[in-house]
Amino acid sequence: MNILFFLTPKANCAYLKADDSMRQALERMESARYSALPILKKDGSYCGTLTEGDLLWAIKNLCTMDIRATEDHGIMEIAHRRDNRPVRVDTNIEDLMSTAIDQNFVPVVDDRNTFIGIITRKAIMQYCMEHYISKEIQR
Repeated sequence: MNILFFLTPKANCAYLKADDSMRQALERMESARYSALPILKKDGSYCGTLTEGDLLWAIKNLCTMDIRATEDHGIMEIAHRRDNRPVRVDTNIEDLMSTAIDQNFVPVVDDRNTFIGIITRKAIMQYCMEHYISKEIQR
């Protein structure tokens, strides 16, 4: 099975730009209602994942709890607890699923590391559930 079946394309994804400020990241996360977002460089390549927890610790440590100071700090100054490991577009379904076990979403990149979208754990689980139910009905 081709992993692109599960892909949410970049055009439909919320993401951060590497030169965004902490405030911009907070606002984008709030409006998208996600707890983690991929970070892209200017050339469109994937360079990491920023989580709400990363932002919270950065506000405490870099901004001394002053929310206005978040405008003065870029997201690349923030220590990331863990970056979501991307997969290439030609990855097999087994590798995708083993990666998704530990990540809420899996960034997908092409052969030049250009971000093309994400695959959510939810999309994989929905597919598995639908196929499981349809097989149970056929019994």
